[in-house]
Amino acid sequence: MTETVQQGTRQRDTAKAEKLRVWDPLVRVFHWSLVAAFAVAWFTAEELSTVHEIAGYVVAGLVAFRLVWGLIGSRYARFAQFLKGPAATAAYLTDMVRGKERRYLGHNPAGAAMIVVLLLTLSGTALSGWLMAEPERLALLPEMPQIVTAAWADEEAGADVGDGGGEAIKEVHEVLANLMLLLVALHVGGVVLASFRHHENLARAMVTGEKRAPEPGDIA
Repeated sequence: MTETVQQGTRQRDTAKAEKLRVWDPLVRVFHWSLVAAFAVAWFTAEELSTVHEIAGYVVAGLVAFRLVWGLIGSRYARFAQFLKGPAATAAYLTDMVRGKERRYLGHNPAGAAMIVVLLLTLSGTALSGWLMAEPERLALLPEMPQIVTAAWADEEAGADVGDGGGEAIKEVHEVLANLMLLLVALHVGGVVLASFRHHENLARAMVTGEKRAPEPGDIA
């Protein structure tokens, strides 16, 4: 009986030793909070403008946090750890098509590139939404006359912005929001593929923070 208990304890210790904490709590909270905030923003776009706007501000705040945490955060949260150049990213994608890509403990080069594109798209979506909230904010973009056209009223009425600029910003906002859906689909597809290829549940890892310890050939 005692030997059985001891053997079970050793097995649990071995299993625990095979796991490594990769994603810190702030990265995990950021990730799932962003998922929730974007979902709320998307589903309230037409009916609940106040909720939609609040969700947009939450998204903007989360993106700002991630940019800062990418500079000062834990090892695998830092951009310097996972961002690769175009050549390395292209080589990884080529290996992935061939089914020979190596396992990365943190973000792989394709995932890193997706993170950059997602952050840029979210930033553009949040900015265009903020500009739409108050028409006079369009006047803050005088360097973009092809998008924003200012129509100045008389001195008593003050300055106003023509409908053309507002419509253009609205179109930009909608295009970026739709682009986000495409990027999210690609991101989820990449997560599923990597989970299947490397026999590892990456979605669960973003909940627990733990991933399988690196094996020979893996990149830590």
